[in-house]
Amino acid sequence: MPRWRPPFITALAPEDRCHLNGLCMAEGRPAFVTALGATDTPGGWRADKKSGGILMEVETGEIITRGLSMPHSPRWHNGRLWVLESGSGGFGWIDPATGKYQQVAVLPGFTRGLGFCGPLAFIGLSQVRESAVFSGIAIAERPLEERCCGVWVVNIQTGETVAYVKFEDALQEIFAVQVLPGVRHPDLINDQPRLIADSFVVPDAALDLVPAPLRHAARENREPTTHEEIVR
Repeated sequence: MPRWRPPFITALAPEDRCHLNGLCMAEGRPAFVTALGATDTPGGWRADKKSGGILMEVETGEIITRGLSMPHSPRWHNGRLWVLESGSGGFGWIDPATGKYQQVAVLPGFTRGLGFCGPLAFIGLSQVRESAVFSGIAIAERPLEERCCGVWVVNIQTGETVAYVKFEDALQEIFAVQVLPGVRHPDLINDQPRLIADSFVVPDAALDLVPAPLRHAARENREPTTHEEIVR
């Protein structure tokens, strides 16, 4: 059962209305989310992607910070709310009481994916090539040779880059970063990419929020359970 959605979103539909993209957990509970716009139309966030990004508090549904450039990856660490201002290559923190964003570092790529280990932040960078999605944002205006793909390690106290891994060939985008203490050579299992990428399951109680043409019974490897449908 869906437990929460931005108050300005009026229906559950795969239309990318606000591009809700990041969730911050604090003390074991969902606390903050990022989105690329406070919009309720298909692709509505694209009109102001350069400065239309927001950070919201989950409990109240209140928009705490506006004016961010394509924010991603909100995280609570060491008593602070950290966030990536991806459109500018930024990394910083937000004061929940005032909504003010404090920049700590600017990195040479589209920042997306964030993890921590003590005083170090591990930040994913994407090279981002010119396209309709990335046009008009600060990081895309840099020369291509100045934009990098990889994982950067930043000291959160000084903003200094202390290490990085750069990918210079086939890989151009990083979507998530996770620190796994004590783990070497982890595996990623994804044996149903089409189902995972294109579908989400909702229970009967939520079907009234899904436009009727988007409802299809689940048929992947099993018969659908009673009243269960899959939205594609």
